[in-house]
Amino acid sequence: MKDARSALRARLNQPGLVVAPGVFDMVSLRLADTFGFDALYMTGYGTVASHMGLPDAGLATYSDMVGRVTAMAGMARAPLIADADTGYGGLLNMRHTIRGYEAAGAAAIQLEDQEFPKKCGHTPGRRVIPMEDMVRKIRVAADSRESKDFLIIARTDARTSLGLDEALRRAEAYAQAGADILFVESPESEEEMRRIGQSFDVPLVANMVERGRTPVLSQAELESIGYKIAIFPVTALLASVQAMTAVYQQFKRHGSSAGGQTPLYDFGELTNLMGFEEVWAFEKRYAETE
Repeated sequence: MKDARSALRARLNQPGLVVAPGVFDMVSLRLADTFGFDALYMTGYGTVASHMGLPDAGLATYSDMVGRVTAMAGMARAPLIADADTGYGGLLNMRHTIRGYEAAGAAAIQLEDQEFPKKCGHTPGRRVIPMEDMVRKIRVAADSRESKDFLIIARTDARTSLGLDEALRRAEAYAQAGADILFVESPESEEEMRRIGQSFDVPLVANMVERGRTPVLSQAELESIGYKIAIFPVTALLASVQAMTAVYQQFKRHGSSAGGQTPLYDFGELTNLMGFEEVWAFEKRYAETE
Protein backbone atom coordinates (compact mmCIF):
# COMPACT_ATOMS: atom_id res chain seq x y z
CA MET A 1 0.00 0.00 0.00
CA LYS A 2 2.65 2.50 1.11
CA ASP A 3 5.01 1.33 -1.62
CA ALA A 4 2.29 1.75 -4.28
CA ARG A 5 1.63 5.32 -3.18
CA SER A 6 5.27 6.33 -3.14
CA ALA A 7 5.74 4.58 -6.49
CA LEU A 8 2.99 6.63 -8.11
CA ARG A 9 4.32 9.90 -6.73
CA ALA A 10 7.81 9.00 -7.92
CA ARG A 11 6.52 8.02 -11.35
CA LEU A 12 4.81 11.38 -11.75
CA ASN A 13 8.20 13.03 -11.35
CA GLN A 14 9.66 10.99 -14.19
CA PRO A 15 9.32 11.67 -17.94
CA GLY A 16 6.52 10.14 -19.97
CA LEU A 17 2.79 9.60 -19.81
CA VAL A 18 1.24 7.44 -17.10
CA VAL A 19 -1.31 5.20 -18.82
CA ALA A 20 -4.00 4.10 -16.37
CA PRO A 21 -6.54 1.69 -17.90
CA GLY A 22 -9.98 1.51 -16.39
CA VAL A 23 -10.83 -1.48 -14.19
CA PHE A 24 -14.40 -2.13 -13.16
CA ASP A 25 -14.46 -5.51 -11.39
CA MET A 26 -12.01 -8.00 -9.95
CA VAL A 27 -11.50 -9.90 -13.21
CA SER A 28 -10.60 -6.75 -15.14
CA LEU A 29 -8.38 -5.69 -12.25
CA ARG A 30 -6.47 -8.96 -12.13
CA LEU A 31 -6.05 -9.02 -15.89
CA ALA A 32 -4.91 -5.40 -16.25
CA ASP A 33 -2.51 -5.85 -13.35
CA THR A 34 -0.57 -8.52 -15.27
CA PHE A 35 0.61 -5.95 -17.86
CA GLY A 36 2.76 -3.86 -15.54
CA PHE A 37 0.95 -0.52 -15.89
CA ASP A 38 2.17 2.40 -13.78
CA ALA A 39 -1.35 2.78 -12.35
CA LEU A 40 -4.87 1.42 -12.66
CA TYR A 41 -8.02 3.54 -12.65
CA MET A 42 -11.07 2.35 -10.71
CA THR A 43 -13.76 3.85 -12.93
CA GLY A 44 -16.88 5.03 -11.18
CA TYR A 45 -19.00 4.46 -14.27
CA GLY A 46 -17.81 0.88 -14.69
CA THR A 47 -17.69 -0.03 -11.02
CA VAL A 48 -21.24 1.18 -10.36
CA ALA A 49 -22.41 -0.62 -13.50
CA SER A 50 -20.72 -3.93 -12.69
CA HIS A 51 -21.26 -3.91 -8.94
CA MET A 52 -24.79 -2.51 -8.80
CA GLY A 53 -26.16 -2.68 -12.34
CA LEU A 54 -27.02 1.03 -12.12
CA PRO A 55 -26.01 4.23 -13.89
CA ASP A 56 -23.24 6.42 -12.50
CA ALA A 57 -25.69 9.10 -11.38
CA GLY A 58 -25.00 9.57 -7.69
CA LEU A 59 -26.75 6.35 -6.68
CA ALA A 60 -23.68 4.61 -5.27
CA THR A 61 -22.92 5.51 -1.65
CA TYR A 62 -19.61 5.84 0.13
CA SER A 63 -20.16 2.37 1.63
CA ASP A 64 -20.78 0.88 -1.81
CA MET A 65 -17.58 2.31 -3.23
CA VAL A 66 -15.12 2.05 -0.35
CA GLY A 67 -15.72 -1.69 -0.30
CA ARG A 68 -14.72 -1.89 -3.95
CA VAL A 69 -11.62 0.20 -3.28
CA THR A 70 -10.65 -2.15 -0.45
CA ALA A 71 -11.02 -5.22 -2.66
CA MET A 72 -9.24 -3.75 -5.68
CA ALA A 73 -6.39 -2.02 -3.88
CA GLY A 74 -5.86 -5.09 -1.72
CA MET A 75 -5.31 -7.26 -4.77
CA ALA A 76 -3.53 -4.91 -7.20
CA ARG A 77 0.22 -4.60 -7.41
CA ALA A 78 -0.04 -1.37 -9.39
CA PRO A 79 -1.14 1.85 -7.66
CA LEU A 80 -4.91 2.30 -7.76
CA ILE A 81 -6.49 5.65 -8.62
CA ALA A 82 -10.01 5.57 -7.20
CA ASP A 83 -13.04 7.63 -8.20
CA ALA A 84 -14.85 9.13 -5.18
CA ASP A 85 -17.42 11.32 -6.96
CA THR A 86 -18.12 14.46 -4.89
CA GLY A 87 -16.84 13.01 -1.61
CA TYR A 88 -20.35 11.73 -0.79
CA GLY A 89 -21.59 14.84 1.00
CA GLY A 90 -20.36 17.92 2.82
CA LEU A 91 -17.09 18.74 4.53
CA LEU A 92 -17.41 16.14 7.27
CA ASN A 93 -18.30 13.52 4.67
CA MET A 94 -15.22 14.55 2.71
CA ARG A 95 -12.98 13.95 5.71
CA HIS A 96 -14.60 10.54 6.23
CA THR A 97 -14.15 9.65 2.55
CA ILE A 98 -10.49 10.63 2.50
CA ARG A 99 -9.73 8.61 5.59
CA GLY A 100 -11.69 5.64 4.30
CA TYR A 101 -10.16 5.55 0.82
CA GLU A 102 -6.67 6.01 2.23
CA ALA A 103 -7.18 3.18 4.74
CA ALA A 104 -8.61 1.03 1.93
CA GLY A 105 -5.31 1.28 0.07
CA ALA A 106 -5.95 3.68 -2.81
CA ALA A 107 -2.90 5.56 -4.06
CA ALA A 108 -4.93 8.53 -5.29
CA ILE A 109 -8.49 9.75 -4.89
CA GLN A 110 -10.49 11.63 -7.54
CA LEU A 111 -12.91 14.30 -6.32
CA GLU A 112 -15.20 16.45 -8.45
CA ASP A 113 -17.07 19.72 -8.10
CA GLN A 114 -20.47 18.61 -9.34
CA GLU A 115 -23.71 19.18 -7.50
CA PHE A 116 -25.24 16.17 -5.78
CA PRO A 117 -26.48 13.90 -7.21
CA LYS A 118 -23.57 13.89 -9.62
CA LYS A 119 -23.72 12.72 -13.22
CA CYS A 120 -21.23 10.80 -15.29
CA GLY A 121 -18.71 12.94 -17.16
CA HIS A 122 -19.28 13.34 -20.90
CA THR A 123 -23.04 13.24 -20.30
CA PRO A 124 -25.32 16.31 -20.47
CA GLY A 125 -26.89 18.22 -17.62
CA ARG A 126 -23.91 18.34 -15.25
CA ARG A 127 -24.01 21.25 -12.81
CA VAL A 128 -21.24 22.39 -10.48
CA ILE A 129 -21.21 23.77 -6.96
CA PRO A 130 -19.77 27.24 -6.24
CA MET A 131 -16.01 27.29 -6.62
CA GLU A 132 -15.51 28.44 -3.02
CA ASP A 133 -17.39 25.40 -1.74
CA MET A 134 -15.12 23.04 -3.67
CA VAL A 135 -12.04 24.91 -2.49
CA ARG A 136 -13.11 24.20 1.09
CA LYS A 137 -13.64 20.54 0.23
CA ILE A 138 -10.15 20.26 -1.26
CA ARG A 139 -8.63 21.92 1.80
CA VAL A 140 -10.42 19.44 4.05
CA ALA A 141 -9.24 16.58 1.83
CA ALA A 142 -5.62 17.73 1.97
CA ASP A 143 -5.75 18.19 5.74
CA SER A 144 -7.47 14.85 6.41
CA ARG A 145 -4.98 12.48 4.78
CA GLU A 146 -2.31 10.81 6.87
CA SER A 147 0.30 10.71 4.10
CA LYS A 148 1.07 13.26 1.42
CA ASP A 149 1.80 10.28 -0.85
CA PHE A 150 -1.97 9.72 -0.91
CA LEU A 151 -2.62 11.99 -3.88
CA ILE A 152 -5.66 14.20 -4.36
CA ILE A 153 -7.02 14.62 -7.89
CA ALA A 154 -9.35 17.61 -8.21
CA ARG A 155 -11.75 17.41 -11.13
CA THR A 156 -13.88 20.24 -12.43
CA ASP A 157 -16.89 19.68 -14.64
CA ALA A 158 -17.38 23.39 -15.28
CA ARG A 159 -16.32 23.31 -18.94
CA THR A 160 -19.61 21.90 -20.25
CA SER A 161 -21.96 24.33 -18.51
CA LEU A 162 -19.81 27.39 -17.74
CA GLY A 163 -17.05 27.33 -20.36
CA LEU A 164 -13.33 26.66 -20.44
CA ASP A 165 -12.26 29.93 -18.82
CA GLU A 166 -14.26 29.12 -15.71
CA ALA A 167 -12.94 25.56 -15.68
CA LEU A 168 -9.36 26.85 -15.78
CA ARG A 169 -10.08 29.36 -13.02
CA ARG A 170 -11.48 26.62 -10.84
CA ALA A 171 -8.62 24.23 -11.50
CA GLU A 172 -6.10 26.88 -10.45
CA ALA A 173 -8.03 27.51 -7.24
CA TYR A 174 -8.14 23.79 -6.48
CA ALA A 175 -4.39 23.50 -6.96
CA GLN A 176 -3.89 26.40 -4.56
CA ALA A 177 -6.17 24.64 -2.06
CA GLY A 178 -3.94 21.56 -2.00
CA ALA A 179 -4.81 19.30 -4.94
CA ASP A 180 -1.81 17.35 -6.25
CA ILE A 181 -3.27 16.60 -9.69
CA LEU A 182 -5.80 18.50 -11.82
CA PHE A 183 -8.53 17.04 -14.01
CA VAL A 184 -10.35 19.48 -16.29
CA GLU A 185 -13.16 17.29 -17.56
CA SER A 186 -14.62 17.31 -21.07
CA PRO A 187 -12.53 19.71 -23.15
CA GLU A 188 -14.13 19.62 -26.59
CA SER A 189 -11.19 20.04 -28.96
CA GLU A 190 -7.47 19.45 -29.21
CA GLU A 191 -7.03 23.23 -29.04
CA GLU A 192 -8.79 23.32 -25.68
CA MET A 193 -6.63 20.46 -24.45
CA ARG A 194 -3.51 22.38 -25.48
CA ARG A 195 -4.69 25.41 -23.57
CA ILE A 196 -5.22 23.30 -20.46
CA GLY A 197 -1.75 21.82 -20.82
CA GLN A 198 -0.18 25.25 -21.10
CA SER A 199 -2.00 26.61 -18.04
CA PHE A 200 -0.61 24.49 -15.20
CA ASP A 201 2.64 23.14 -13.79
CA VAL A 202 1.02 20.33 -11.78
CA PRO A 203 0.25 16.90 -13.29
CA LEU A 204 -2.86 16.84 -15.49
CA VAL A 205 -5.33 14.05 -16.22
CA ALA A 206 -6.68 13.40 -19.72
CA ASN A 207 -9.94 11.46 -19.76
CA MET A 208 -10.02 9.34 -22.91
CA VAL A 209 -13.61 8.24 -23.50
CA GLU A 210 -14.32 6.76 -26.90
CA ARG A 211 -17.17 8.70 -28.59
CA GLY A 212 -17.22 11.14 -25.67
CA ARG A 213 -16.89 14.92 -25.78
CA THR A 214 -13.07 14.95 -25.79
CA PRO A 215 -10.85 13.84 -28.71
CA VAL A 216 -9.00 10.58 -28.06
CA LEU A 217 -5.35 11.35 -28.77
CA SER A 218 -2.23 9.22 -29.04
CA GLN A 219 0.30 8.85 -26.27
CA ALA A 220 2.76 11.10 -28.07
CA GLU A 221 0.12 13.76 -28.65
CA LEU A 222 -0.96 13.79 -25.00
CA GLU A 223 2.63 14.07 -23.85
CA SER A 224 3.39 16.92 -26.22
CA ILE A 225 0.29 18.82 -25.08
CA GLY A 226 1.34 18.55 -21.45
CA TYR A 227 -0.75 15.78 -19.91
CA LYS A 228 0.81 13.44 -17.36
CA ILE A 229 -1.90 10.83 -16.78
CA ALA A 230 -4.24 9.30 -19.35
CA ILE A 231 -7.18 7.35 -18.00
CA PHE A 232 -9.25 5.07 -20.23
CA PRO A 233 -12.23 4.45 -17.96
CA VAL A 234 -14.61 2.52 -20.20
CA THR A 235 -12.56 1.11 -23.09
CA ALA A 236 -12.22 -2.38 -21.62
CA LEU A 237 -15.82 -2.32 -20.43
CA LEU A 238 -17.08 -1.38 -23.90
CA ALA A 239 -15.01 -4.16 -25.46
CA SER A 240 -16.30 -6.66 -22.90
CA VAL A 241 -19.95 -5.73 -23.45
CA GLN A 242 -19.49 -5.92 -27.22
CA ALA A 243 -18.01 -9.42 -26.95
CA MET A 244 -20.71 -10.57 -24.53
CA THR A 245 -23.39 -9.24 -26.86
CA ALA A 246 -22.05 -11.42 -29.68
CA VAL A 247 -21.91 -14.47 -27.41
CA TYR A 248 -25.47 -14.04 -26.14
CA GLN A 249 -26.72 -13.49 -29.69
CA GLN A 250 -25.05 -16.76 -30.65
CA PHE A 251 -26.87 -18.58 -27.83
CA LYS A 252 -30.21 -17.03 -28.74
CA ARG A 253 -29.95 -17.79 -32.44
CA HIS A 254 -28.30 -21.19 -32.36
CA GLY A 255 -28.77 -22.53 -28.84
CA SER A 256 -25.09 -23.35 -28.47
CA SER A 257 -21.60 -21.85 -28.57
CA ALA A 258 -20.72 -24.35 -31.30
CA GLY A 259 -19.81 -22.44 -34.44
CA GLY A 260 -19.49 -19.11 -32.67
CA GLN A 261 -16.99 -16.62 -34.09
CA THR A 262 -16.32 -14.48 -31.01
CA PRO A 263 -12.68 -14.75 -29.86
CA LEU A 264 -12.57 -16.34 -26.41
CA TYR A 265 -9.96 -16.08 -23.69
CA ASP A 266 -8.41 -19.49 -22.97
CA PHE A 267 -10.19 -21.21 -20.09
CA GLY A 268 -6.95 -22.59 -18.71
CA GLU A 269 -5.37 -19.14 -18.74
CA LEU A 270 -8.39 -17.68 -16.99
CA THR A 271 -8.13 -20.40 -14.36
CA ASN A 272 -4.50 -19.44 -13.78
CA LEU A 273 -5.34 -15.72 -13.74
CA MET A 274 -7.90 -16.24 -11.00
CA GLY A 275 -5.41 -18.08 -8.78
CA PHE A 276 -6.49 -21.70 -9.02
CA GLU A 277 -2.87 -22.90 -9.16
CA GLU A 278 -2.35 -21.48 -5.68
CA VAL A 279 -5.47 -23.30 -4.48
CA TRP A 280 -4.24 -26.58 -5.94
CA ALA A 281 -0.80 -26.11 -4.37
CA PHE A 282 -2.44 -25.40 -1.02
CA GLU A 283 -4.62 -28.49 -1.26
CA LYS A 284 -1.64 -30.65 -2.18
CA ARG A 285 0.43 -29.32 0.70
CA TYR A 286 -2.29 -29.76 3.27
CA ALA A 287 -3.97 -32.84 1.84
CA GLU A 288 -5.54 -35.05 4.49
CA THR A 289 -3.81 -38.40 4.87
CA GLU A 290 -5.10 -41.46 6.57
